[in-house]
Amino acid sequence: MKILLKKDIQKLGKTGDVVDVANGYARNYLLPKKFATTVTRGNIEQLKFQGIKNEEKQKEETKNLQVLADEISKVSCTITVKTNKEGKLFGSVTANHIAEALFEKGYQIDENMVILETPIKKCDLYNVTVMLHPEVKAQCRVWIVSESEKSADPQIEPSKSPSENNQETDEN
Repeated sequence: MKILLKKDIQKLGKTGDVVDVANGYARNYLLPKKFATTVTRGNIEQLKFQGIKNEEKQKEETKNLQVLADEISKVSCTITVKTNKEGKLFGSVTANHIAEALFEKGYQIDENMVILETPIKKCDLYNVTVMLHPEVKAQCRVWIVSESEKSADPQIEPSKSPSENNQETDEN
């Protein structure tokens, strides 16, 4: 049976393709799920018209995502983790951790969009790829910092300010 695909179907074809499939496959799966229609001139023209609309929407969406990618490329995230004395992480930093850090910065990024070639297991600066769309990628800088390093610096400053406050209260 020849049918016209309305959606991309893996190992079968793309939207707008006319393919020959078994009658049962067409009647029991493709047609009821609205993945395909019968081949007629009207259906072919309608699908071409919808394809033109979809291309325009995709171009606009790609432009918007490119702007977002430029913003993400300027962002630097810091993730604090527990490490041993040598700087090796207990566990690893995953795409989920990076997605959460970007979410805290105000970006709606799913963990599936974050591409890590290998798990992050050391404290350092990493350039991480964020795939917003198959055509749009962004590079985000991610600092992996040990909790002991981060907590060592801020403890000095807060300890000075309460002691100054205590001196002022003692003088009054």
